[in-house]
Amino acid sequence: MSTFSTNEFRSGMKILLDGDPYSIIENEMVKPGKGQAFNRVKIRNLKTGRVIERTFKSGESVEAADVVDTDMQYLYSDGDFWHFMVPESFEQYAAGKAAIGDGAIWLK
Repeated sequence: MSTFSTNEFRSGMKILLDGDPYSIIENEMVKPGKGQAFNRVKIRNLKTGRVIERTFKSGESVEAADVVDTDMQYLYSDGDFWHFMVPESFEQYAAGKAAIGDGAIWLK
């Protein structure tokens, strides 16, 4: 599996921490006047949707998550689930509240 150095961190990157996949929301490189530089990173757990803030030392390596981004078309919501379709194959998938998160307000 490939790894990312903290110098390569960008918003939207998918990383693996403690066995769970995370998406980087924000990355701030901090170079204090005294001491080693570090990255203050805000990440979202892709399984639970929980957002945490974590600090990484400069030059530290993190494993890349094996996550595939897929373009889908929003179909409808039945109250508990949001339904999507892959335009090429017409396969349909249902996503729960944890997967949609705050993005539900943008789906119509």
